[in-house]
Amino acid sequence: MSENKTKYIFVTGGVLSSLGKGITAASVGTLLKHTGQRVGVLKLDPYINVDPGTMSPLEHGEVFVTKDGAETDLDLGHYERFLDTSLTQKNNFTTGLVYKTVIENERKGKYLGKTIQVVPHIVNEIKERIVKAGEGKDILIVELGGTTGDIEGLPFLETIRQMKHEFGKTQVMNIHVTLLPYIKTAGELKTKPTQHSVQELRRIGIAPHMLVLRAEQPVPAELKRKIAYACDVDEDSVIDAIDAPTIYEVPLNFLKQDMLTPICKQLDLENCQPKMDEWADLVHKIIQPSFETKIAFVGKYLDLKESYKSLTEALIHAGAHLDYKVNIKWVDSEKIEDDGAQKYLNDCDGILVAGGFGKRGVEGKIQAIQYARENKIPFLGICLGMQLAMIEFARNVLGIEDANSVEFDENTPNHIIYLIDEFIDASGSKQVRTTKSPMGGTMRLGEYECETKEGSNLRAAYDAPIIFERHRHRYEANPKYRDALEAKGMDITGESHGLIEAVEVKDHPWFLGVQFHPEFTSRLQNPNPSILSFVNASIQNKK
Repeated sequence: MSENKTKYIFVTGGVLSSLGKGITAASVGTLLKHTGQRVGVLKLDPYINVDPGTMSPLEHGEVFVTKDGAETDLDLGHYERFLDTSLTQKNNFTTGLVYKTVIENERKGKYLGKTIQVVPHIVNEIKERIVKAGEGKDILIVELGGTTGDIEGLPFLETIRQMKHEFGKTQVMNIHVTLLPYIKTAGELKTKPTQHSVQELRRIGIAPHMLVLRAEQPVPAELKRKIAYACDVDEDSVIDAIDAPTIYEVPLNFLKQDMLTPICKQLDLENCQPKMDEWADLVHKIIQPSFETKIAFVGKYLDLKESYKSLTEALIHAGAHLDYKVNIKWVDSEKIEDDGAQKYLNDCDGILVAGGFGKRGVEGKIQAIQYARENKIPFLGICLGMQLAMIEFARNVLGIEDANSVEFDENTPNHIIYLIDEFIDASGSKQVRTTKSPMGGTMRLGEYECETKEGSNLRAAYDAPIIFERHRHRYEANPKYRDALEAKGMDITGESHGLIEAVEVKDHPWFLGVQFHPEFTSRLQNPNPSILSFVNASIQNKK
């Protein structure tokens, strides 16, 4: 038996995907953290991609960037927002990365000529990564993506099965999230899919200690008892997870069902009384806010709002702390190109232009920025939003009609936004990139320091001369145009080693464009300062 003191909670899913395993894992972690435990989280992704960095947001949702520059699954965003913590690349890995590592090790001769197999080599690599992610933590919560029975997930499930034997029964717990569908014509919640999912898990060799039942309505006690008996699980370990008005209410719903008692019993933990008063107060303000404000969210991936998940959650965090509901008006930038900005933005208290890649919808975003600047509506531009704010200002104030970004026009004579040849990445290493470099390996990723200018909106928001925020972009603002911009009223208010990080317009109540992604560091209990300040400015504009 290993000397490893970390305890592991594995969260698997059955019946179908998108059940809320990530929210379940984050909620359990939140409850345990508020009891005083040191909690870590890990997401295992069974797909073959090495990371989700080059996957379409329409395919996989948002790409979440950790502070050390890893492009990870959006569930890591949930973990950070719930647990108020910063994760790294060790907190997420994929089948593709595991196989890549094992094959590279085989090429280097590390296996001494042995035949490489799923068991033990792939399984051992998975196990080593899980153990590493749990170092320094009392409890590591491990979410396995996909659905029980998926071919890709089998090596991970075998690893989970082995770890129970290797570390001991009180060191490992298995929570299985499954669907309890409601059949309207029969007027019943059906348990058979859950039974079959547990049977599949047990066939693989894993007996779940707890079941979390996703349902549209509360599950009656007699039905929970039926499931407990059919699936060989204690009655107090059958927890329902009904649809909630906000995901942040889920930990409170679990707490009402005394979820921590069987968890603490299984893992031999003493303190099972989390202090959730502050959390409950914020949740109350999300569900029943005293006031409302409307913010226009101008973007192009509006068919799948999951691609902006961190940003929409950050607006919720800011609203909760200000006791306001932030009503998001989704505005397709291509429609602005067709119909003009006035039609879509005239009833909004603030305007937000989000990031994105590619030329589609860009001119509509520029029109939205011009509308915000000229009508003195609070404005926040993020990443591409900042770059377009500079292009808009150059075109309409400096009179440079062909101002553009080399992302959209490689041959533009006035490249306000350009591609620098070299930069220092988050780890301190020099990176070289060109327009022909592969997209997955040429972005400025991760956390960078930024110097804020005294007297600026940025300094006022953070109340600090140096801040640290995360990046995910290829192109940079061209310093060649700095003097001309500042002479006409656009200030550079944030810099990182000579790179432009933030711009503001002087003659405006609140206008801020930032090259970084502030949404990646926003938490329910600690909202991001620039987003909080933007929402507050929008509220003041409403008044």
